[in-house]
Amino acid sequence: MMGNQIRTTVLMALLTGLIVLIGQWMGGRQGMLIALMVAAGMNFFSYWFSDKIVLRMYRAKEVGPQDGPELYGMVKELCRRANLPMPKVYVIPQEAPNAFATGRNPEHAAVAVTEGLLKRMSREEAMGVLAHELAHVKNRDILISSVAATMAAAIMMVARMAQFAAMFGGAGRSDDREGGPSPIALLVTMIVGPLAAMLIQAAISRSREFAADATGAEIAGTPYGLVDALKKLESASKRIPMDANPATAHMMIMKPFSVHGVLSLFSTHPPTEARVRALLGQA
Repeated sequence: MMGNQIRTTVLMALLTGLIVLIGQWMGGRQGMLIALMVAAGMNFFSYWFSDKIVLRMYRAKEVGPQDGPELYGMVKELCRRANLPMPKVYVIPQEAPNAFATGRNPEHAAVAVTEGLLKRMSREEAMGVLAHELAHVKNRDILISSVAATMAAAIMMVARMAQFAAMFGGAGRSDDREGGPSPIALLVTMIVGPLAAMLIQAAISRSREFAADATGAEIAGTPYGLVDALKKLESASKRIPMDANPATAHMMIMKPFSVHGVLSLFSTHPPTEARVRALLGQA
């Protein structure tokens, strides 16, 4: 658990360092500051309103103790154990089993599960999944993800600025003569910067998944429900594709898309086998 927190801190520091380095390469700290401010504004809006947007995107329906007594009761019991306020509970009308948590803080959180998950999971497995999602709320992962997204977005924005600089002759100037970015700096900014940002952001997401698994097992009181649920989710994801937006893939307990080869480097989820091993080691 502590190892994952340290890893997340180091990765966040790497993202920050990457922004500073690219700013120096571009030779325009003012432009870097503007890009960072615009990206921060975009993510500020996302942080405050993304929960409503995502829930509406998946046509999630809120349920209460009357229309979803079993699901609502499980969430309420887990919140009591975790000392968390009761979040809003939603059901997504999709057959693919999956779940996610959203909301800017524990006082304004929501947990959503698909109909397919409720049909295919035992009570112990469902408790494991819900505990994992509540762990994201408890660990304030949404805030961490928003900050990481802000930094990555700023780097992407600077990469676009570098492309425009190259198109309009910026690459022809040298650092010594006119203070513009050198060709090498532009090339690194356009290609290496965004790739590095995506890799670091994906690594942060994977670290938070491991941390949520560990915290979720503590909340549930046992890792075995989550272990069995992860195995079922992995198997089902190959047979029942989820109608999911790629921009929200990092929110799900199980990646809704299969990635292989080089693309796995950009995966926001650790391999299921690694998650299971970590949970069993915790047991």
